[in-house]
Amino acid sequence: MLKEQLEKIGLAEKEAKVFLAALELGSSAVQEIAKKAGINRATTYVIIEKLMKKGLMSSVEKGKKTYFQTEDPKRLLKLLEEQEEGLKRKEEEFKKYLPELETLYNIAEEKPKVRFFEGKDGLIAIREDYFKAKDKNVLGIFAIDEEKNIFSEDERAKASKERENKKIKIKLIYTNDEKITRESNLTEKMFIPKEKFPLTSSFIIYDNKVGMVSLKNKIIGVIIESKEISDTFRSIFNLAWEGSGKYQK
Repeated sequence: MLKEQLEKIGLAEKEAKVFLAALELGSSAVQEIAKKAGINRATTYVIIEKLMKKGLMSSVEKGKKTYFQTEDPKRLLKLLEEQEEGLKRKEEEFKKYLPELETLYNIAEEKPKVRFFEGKDGLIAIREDYFKAKDKNVLGIFAIDEEKNIFSEDERAKASKERENKKIKIKLIYTNDEKITRESNLTEKMFIPKEKFPLTSSFIIYDNKVGMVSLKNKIIGVIIESKEISDTFRSIFNLAWEGSGKYQK
């Protein structure tokens, strides 16, 4: 129990053993302390030197021999006080650098979080992510002809049905050889002519994210999580939405 208490106030296990051995023996030679502590002589001597530096042990010359003894155990309280003072100094020193650390933390928080995806499964992963949107109002620009080359009509219909079941509303600008005729009260759409605005990529804006997919050649996708970027894309979308009005019949 005493050894455990000494370790709790900062002594290493072997330091606690040597201190207690010397305390029980009184003024003793290093070999006696080593035997009592169950530690080899060379290591015991090194530990005694450490304890002497901490003010917990001292030495005395008797004839040609050196004996070691513990100081008053009350010195352990002094050790605790010194540790507390040391912690306070470290705390005050640390406080000087805390604003700089917080600045670095805030900068890191402001950096956009980016995730990349590849292939058809990657595009599905992006779709699943926006299906989890907290804000049920999303915006999108879709290159539907290119999507038809990747997803079948059944797959696209199933995804659309899932979105509607989740009550996600979408404002959609799209290019297509044939205009979308299927109506839904959860979809607002604007058609733009493919020959004037050729698109091979689609993007969707939801919450504080922008999901973008490249649909031609190598299929890749990316989700950028950033309030500033998503807000900027919303402004661009709204500009495009207003401009696409003249192509509606």
